[in-house]
Amino acid sequence: MSSSARILMCPPDFFEVSYVINPWMENQVSQASAHVAHTQWKALRNILAEHAHIDQIAPAEGLPDMVFTANAGVVLGNVFVPSRFRHAERQGEEALFAKWFAEHGYEVREIDPEIAFEGAGDALLDRGQPRLWMGYGHRSDEASVKAVGNLLNIETVGLKLADPRFYHLDTCFCPLANGHIMYVPSAFDEASRQRIRDLARPGSLIEVEPHDAERFACNAVSIGEVVVLNAASEELQSALENAGLSVKTTPMDEFMKSGGAAKCLTLRLDEPVVAPRP
Repeated sequence: MSSSARILMCPPDFFEVSYVINPWMENQVSQASAHVAHTQWKALRNILAEHAHIDQIAPAEGLPDMVFTANAGVVLGNVFVPSRFRHAERQGEEALFAKWFAEHGYEVREIDPEIAFEGAGDALLDRGQPRLWMGYGHRSDEASVKAVGNLLNIETVGLKLADPRFYHLDTCFCPLANGHIMYVPSAFDEASRQRIRDLARPGSLIEVEPHDAERFACNAVSIGEVVVLNAASEELQSALENAGLSVKTTPMDEFMKSGGAAKCLTLRLDEPVVAPRP
């Protein structure tokens, strides 16, 4: 492993689908296999460990979605902004993640408790500009866009999510190396689609078709020029490879029953503010 990347993961010891808070969970209560979930989680961890150092937080009984560490909050430099979950089922995670980050030397800056904000599920750093793309409309409030920008002292760009299946930004939008972005156009309202087109580097956008979107292709982990995801069609894989990226796939279907895949199971801990491209 030559990368200095660091990623936080949480073992799926208590993972299950025991309630419904997004469309993917419908008809999936009690349908997840603990054995398959552990197997898929370990396979993802092993792939990522080839490219990053993996930190782990202990899972907690009664918090089955704690495995989705992307929603813990957002990290920039040495600052951690914890989430404020919209749904009561996940609010018990907040104090556990805040405690972990404080104990590991991060400065914890808290958002107004009245503002719903679901961390790196809805806050994704551009890989080519010092910019934080932020989704809102389903789980995070529009007010979180400005609030998080102020806490982190970074430009934020709000994108309104229009399809309830893509309830977090990281289910339909993925910043990649060298400023490339793969995204699902239909997941956004027209104003947000235009904002993406206006701000993205020319030639950098990779549009994801519905068949790939529904397999959580955008819920990918990007580490340098490596992209790890659940699955990709030949067309999408070719588009990513033409952008100079190396694609690795590993099945995540057990976690998709709860509405998450590779990216949802990870949180980058080493996010710096990148310098603007010349």
